Amino acid sequence: MKPLIKLTGFVKSCLLLLPITFLFYPFTKLMLFLSYLNKLLVWIYGNKKKFEYREPVAFNRNYNNRYNLYKYISDNYLKDNSEIVYLEFGVAGGTSFKWWLNENKNDSSRFYGFDTFEGLPENWGMFFRKGDMQHQESQVQDNRVKFVKGLFQDTLVPFIQENRGDLKSAVRKIVHMDADLYSSTIFVLTQLYPYLQPGDIILFDEFNVPLHEFKAFNEFIKAFYIELKPLGAVNNYLQVAFVVK
Repeated sequence: MKPLIKLTGFVKSCLLLLPITFLFYPFTKLMLFLSYLNKLLVWIYGNKKKFEYREPVAFNRNYNNRYNLYKYISDNYLKDNSEIVYLEFGVAGGTSFKWWLNENKNDSSRFYGFDTFEGLPENWGMFFRKGDMQHQESQVQDNRVKFVKGLFQDTLVPFIQENRGDLKSAVRKIVHMDADLYSSTIFVLTQLYPYLQPGDIILFDEFNVPLHEFKAFNEFIKAFYIELKPLGAVNNYLQVAFVVK
């Protein structure tokens, strides 16, 4: 072991003097993408039989299939219209938010929607630029609802301080991650970790994007040693749900 450690140190010293790895720098993003794509595929093939609800892989994705996943969760985990605390990060036009609001009629449930409503705060992959996906703040007439406008990095910590009672209560939480970005997703997960309890549900809306939601998920479960049980997956693992064990 010691000779190997010494060899590693020697190689690092050589690279500091002669950084030939700079030759590979133009390919860094590609290699990182391929690395996480492989991690994603390994994870899927290692866990696909653990899902309670899983639609078959299809060449044409139907975004409306996510409602099949929501319905499965509601029918099997939220029976009798049970009280929930619903937190959605990335409300956009509010279609998912309104689905859950209409599905759960419990007067004691609370629904919190987080978004800048000014579009993406940074570029997302090759196709979406900063400012894309801009939407007007949703207009919902329901006293169970509160929208929190702004960057998650600016708004979530004050929200937690003000609503610690809701987050620490025994009521099941549904955390809907539709933030798209790695930076947003990892921030939210790490901030909410102390309040996650067995039975809470985490939904990812773009799980199979290797360098964003999947990367955040992968780092989160490893850094916090948290066990998330696969629950459901649709649209080729684009939308995936887990239950906290």
